[in-house]
Amino acid sequence: MAVLLVIEDDASVREGLELALRRQGHTVHTAGTGEQGLELVAERGPDIVVLDLMLPGMDGFETCRRIRAAGQIPIIMLTARSDDFDIVAGLEAGADDYVVKPVEPRVLDARIRAVLRRATADHDARENEAEQHGDLVIDRAGMQVTKRGEPVALTPTELKLLLELSRTPGQVHSRQQILTAVWEHDYLGDSRLVDACIQRLRSKIEDVPARPDHVQTVRGFGYRFGRS
Repeated sequence: MAVLLVIEDDASVREGLELALRRQGHTVHTAGTGEQGLELVAERGPDIVVLDLMLPGMDGFETCRRIRAAGQIPIIMLTARSDDFDIVAGLEAGADDYVVKPVEPRVLDARIRAVLRRATADHDARENEAEQHGDLVIDRAGMQVTKRGEPVALTPTELKLLLELSRTPGQVHSRQQILTAVWEHDYLGDSRLVDACIQRLRSKIEDVPARPDHVQTVRGFGYRFGRS
């Protein structure tokens, strides 16, 4: 089972999450602030971080950015804030998934397991040699992406999204298909996750994200890697 770090300032919520996730078989560490959370990330090396946004002092966005800057630990944002701006900001800060409170413990557990599978399953995608797509090289064996020879720093979710889309250049993927393949859940209401992660991916691999060469929008349906 996974070692989790829950960063949540509300003591009753924090204790409830700790108890529920332990019942799911996980080892759970907790912190009440972003600063304490960063210390525990360094000391305990958790497998995944469940992070509240509205924290005293350092907020969840900044905490997320600092965790991401230090490594590739998967991060799930867990918050009562559900507007598009917050979802986009959370993913841009480096989160791998975004879950809105209240959430059933078994649903949160499923999302945790899905993110962990993505982080580890990335290493199973070793069937192909490095692929050249214009100035972009995708090395599935090495799990690396370079652009004009320079490494592109992608989160595990961004990498999984790119690998999924680039596996079949020219093929259109619906948002629901992408949700199922990358996030491993198919609630269409979460399609904003797809759009936000696409924006984030474009900002890293495209010369001009507003006029993408690699990840194309197919209006009214979804996305396609490469031009048709």
